[in-house]
Amino acid sequence: MAPVLRVIEPGPLTTVQDLGRYGYQSRGVPVSGVMDPVALRLLNRLVGNPDDAAGLEATLVGPTLVVEAEAEGGVLVALGGAECDATADGMPVPPYRATWLPDGCRLVIGPARAGLRPILAVAGGIDVPVVLGSRSTFLRGAFGGLGGRALAPGDRVPVGVPVDPQGVSGRDGLALPPSARPPLETAVTLRVVLGPQADRFTDDAIETLRREPYRLTPESDRMGARLAGPRLAHRRGADIVSDGTTAGSIQVPESGQPIVLLADRQTTGGYTKIGTVVSADLPRLAQLVPGGEVRFQVVGLAEAYRAAREAEAALDAALARAVRLDGPPPWAASHRLLAHNLISGAVAAGEEP
Repeated sequence: MAPVLRVIEPGPLTTVQDLGRYGYQSRGVPVSGVMDPVALRLLNRLVGNPDDAAGLEATLVGPTLVVEAEAEGGVLVALGGAECDATADGMPVPPYRATWLPDGCRLVIGPARAGLRPILAVAGGIDVPVVLGSRSTFLRGAFGGLGGRALAPGDRVPVGVPVDPQGVSGRDGLALPPSARPPLETAVTLRVVLGPQADRFTDDAIETLRREPYRLTPESDRMGARLAGPRLAHRRGADIVSDGTTAGSIQVPESGQPIVLLADRQTTGGYTKIGTVVSADLPRLAQLVPGGEVRFQVVGLAEAYRAAREAEAALDAALARAVRLDGPPPWAASHRLLAHNLISGAVAAGEEP
């Protein structure tokens, strides 16, 4: 029997996500995908997955899951993204570290202490059907993921067969040192390329965008980050003939309050767009908690391309510092011993229970 993760408590919003659904925006299908692709890619590498393997993305509070993997003996997982307390049968699960969870283990991912979205990768990936080239959940369209919806109590989330492209096998994996992990911030400065409708805004609006802080509002979701702050004034109205949007597009409706479009954004929109946040900075916005401060720094296209290259180089540099593990985490030995009745004798800590 292939391993599954049985859902006891799903958390407020936990969905299956990979790196997104590309090639269908011309037909009105959003890209979707994980909000923090840097975290997912790192975690996938730690458990030996390809970068685009599907994982679980939670919001604010993670799920409680039970491993059902009798034939395989367990699953190899890695937890990252938002910082939160997580336990496996009551023992701490370190972040950004491949951790073996045996059959029957109860994984509890608690509330986020820093950041917004905990992400869980599993060796073999989450093995839901591929829809239009992706396993990502698109909630508004009710497709992808597990039935096109968030996880619910009683769900059994299937796990695929590990392919080991990184040479990770069995219970081995990798761990990132703390200094190599993506930072979680309470205030972010996002680089922005002006346009395509920057000419529809007053000079004061452009200057305001450059200088003034905004706050992330609780109304934000996977579709867009809604910001509150100084009004960005239009020269001649907020409406345009609908045109294409992209990840990071900053729409400004008549209210003058900017909205940064994110993973589940609509493919076209009829509001003016004052600029576009560079792709390298979007994962930082994805982990910002409502109330966090957002500032904008206007840059040119050359800087945007450079930022993308530097983000890839930073990911490779982080992985170059990963430490290869050999077998179960340090707590597994005592965990196994405590699971046995030792009155009648002793067992080797490395033995299977």
